[in-house]
Amino acid sequence: MKYVNFDPQIHEKNKVATLKYNVDFRTYNKLFSSKEKAINSIEKNLEKDGCTKVIYDNDNIIGMLILYTSKTKQKTHFKSLKLLIVEILDYFVICDIKKDDMYIAEIAIDENYRSKGYGTKVIKDVIDYAKKNHYKRVILDADFRNPKAKALYERIGFKVYNKKSFLKRGMYNMEFKL
Repeated sequence: MKYVNFDPQIHEKNKVATLKYNVDFRTYNKLFSSKEKAINSIEKNLEKDGCTKVIYDNDNIIGMLILYTSKTKQKTHFKSLKLLIVEILDYFVICDIKKDDMYIAEIAIDENYRSKGYGTKVIKDVIDYAKKNHYKRVILDADFRNPKAKALYERIGFKVYNKKSFLKRGMYNMEFKL
């Protein structure tokens, strides 16, 4: 597998937008009148940011990954009003990133490649990268409504250190101490 910085001039924006939609489809479905409109809005607002990675296996895009540190936190900018609402909702439930944290903001594996160990491999690769670069922990969020994701993270060694909820939306903030 290889990780390539997302570039909207090179990569399939619709594929990446669909993967991003799949991470938080419940919220997008509440804000947009259809899946297609949500994906279209995400696609129009995808930017080259250095934090979004496209995951390849052989020559196939199998997923996407967004990583932040305290120095590369997501910058809020006006996109569409509905996407701004998603960012605001996230603000109240996602992990607080500290100085020595590597934050997995989003990980999505294409549905054709799920249940084949790719998600576990990606997370372990992030952990290895964080260790080599002297981070103290890797953090991520697991949606209250996604027990499979939480169970996967726990099998890898993540532990819940906080729970946050806001307007019927909630996350387990999880950490893997290095």
